[in-house]
Amino acid sequence: MQTVIQKWGNSLGVRIPALYAREFDLKSGSAVEILEEAGRLVIVPKRDALEDLLALVTDENRHASVETGSPLGREEW
Repeated sequence: MQTVIQKWGNSLGVRIPALYAREFDLKSGSAVEILEEAGRLVIVPKRDALEDLLALVTDENRHASVETGSPLGREEW
């Protein structure tokens, strides 16, 4: 699939066709990495690894456990 590079302020922008945006779950504001590999530009969606997200958890931002009471139906937890 072909697309066109367009001027965007002092930079250049690439429009990502809707087909790829849906396939890779990209939305306005999604982070991507732009890499150069063997003379090609490669756009890779940025995905946070679970380990990276868990590293952001601290005692200060961890919430207290929430008690929900006794089971009301046939819950098995």
